[in-house]
Amino acid sequence: MKKLASILVLFAVMSFSVPNQGVVGKWKTIDDETGKAISVVEIYESGGKIYGKVVDILNPKDKNKTCVNCSGSDKNKPIIGMTVIKGLTKEGDEYTNGKILDPKHGKLYKCYITLESADKLKVRGYIGVSLIGRTQYWYRVK
Repeated sequence: MKKLASILVLFAVMSFSVPNQGVVGKWKTIDDETGKAISVVEIYESGGKIYGKVVDILNPKDKNKTCVNCSGSDKNKPIIGMTVIKGLTKEGDEYTNGKILDPKHGKLYKCYITLESADKLKVRGYIGVSLIGRTQYWYRVK
């Protein structure tokens, strides 16, 4: 009985000592059309909002690409280092009210993200209402 109590206490301590990272961290992006891994995006918090920047491009031929189709301050900037998730705010279990940039096409979309599990992130970019858009699933880089 004493051994069982010790095991339960150890389990409880371990459960509480595992940090809840939420969406912050590095994520491998997966193209929803091809199913291939494209890049690594680091999601971070700044000023109470969530942002994400490209920290690596997985295809060596694409590492030096710039955002030729982007407009404004992102035009012709290198994709590595570019902020692609901009200004999401937490509302319940969802991060919303921000934008996501598609550097391939240079388009900016409304966005929300939801943590599906500790290592799986649902990323939805859309125009107008969320029914008109695309969803990608990103996986945490360990």
